[in-house]
Amino acid sequence: MGNTYGNKFRITTFGESHGKAIGVIIDGCPAGLEVNEAFIQQELDRRKPGQSKITTQRKESDKAEILSGVFEQKTTGTPIAIIIRNEDQKSKDYSHIAEKFRPSHADFTYHEKYGNRDYRGGGRSSARETAARVAAGAVAKLFLNRMGISVKAYVAQVGALKLDKPHYKLNLSNIESNIVRCPDEQMAAQMIDLIDRTRKNRDTIGGVVTCVIQGAPAGLGEPVFEKLHAELGKAMLSINAVKGFEYGSGFDGVAMLGSEHNDIFEKQGEKVITQTNFSGGIQGGISNGQDIYFNVAFKPVATIMKDQKSIDIDGEETVVSGKGRHDPCVVPRAVPIVEAMAALVLADFYLLNKSSKI
Repeated sequence: MGNTYGNKFRITTFGESHGKAIGVIIDGCPAGLEVNEAFIQQELDRRKPGQSKITTQRKESDKAEILSGVFEQKTTGTPIAIIIRNEDQKSKDYSHIAEKFRPSHADFTYHEKYGNRDYRGGGRSSARETAARVAAGAVAKLFLNRMGISVKAYVAQVGALKLDKPHYKLNLSNIESNIVRCPDEQMAAQMIDLIDRTRKNRDTIGGVVTCVIQGAPAGLGEPVFEKLHAELGKAMLSINAVKGFEYGSGFDGVAMLGSEHNDIFEKQGEKVITQTNFSGGIQGGISNGQDIYFNVAFKPVATIMKDQKSIDIDGEETVVSGKGRHDPCVVPRAVPIVEAMAALVLADFYLLNKSSKI
């Protein structure tokens, strides 16, 4: 029912924002993978709330508890169960919208689909669910690391502030050096200032996260309905607040001529490479061995600390007042979520590809 993702490396998440816990079941992870619990916790810490002045001040330790599938720090090949207990819910902050529909939230659509919706923090529609994905993505990253595949994401845009450098001209080791997770120090300072000013104005703002996958071998992806870029797009569009996805040259490519856009093949030693990479490392839906890169656009957070007109469950006009603790801009905390979903896609396709040829 839309709670499971993947084919051979498969995850199912569960739980709500204000329930007892959220969690994930990982099925299909090969046996013998060394599980570094400190690394899983590190990934969750990058996503957790309350980490800086430009994120929500909800306080959650987001401590991962591995319940099954790991013995003596190695995977057993059986389902891995991880739970993350909720600790700092303030459900009373949401009692005022029990019968009201917040603009641009999932309140109305969940009410129409299920009738019985959990209004506390958005319930299942809350971005809190993504903590479970990050935990699963950390396991996928551990698997990919053994194959020499890295997944890194960073904030490339906040509002109208946009990095004008491609990923290969940036020092990606600087991503975690500031609270907005932009690898360019000067642009990061401007972004932080913009988000902070937006927060003080009781409003929100959107942005773009760029993700780069390096070390992926040629041959990952399926030729028709499960193209690698299509699955990456599906994975990214499943993340809360995502409104757009583009890979390679993306929308800018339409202004180019074919003679400019074509990636020319050449041999470098024993390896086939391309002189340019407007394809974004994917051709015909299958990886070609070059860097895979894409952009993910996030809308402004829907909850703003201002009164807005809306309707209630009876269709009557009402006013919704913003309350609770929310991010003024989601992209700093979205970086590890984008990485996690990309890692899950790559791990799944890597395992699928093992059976593609003798």
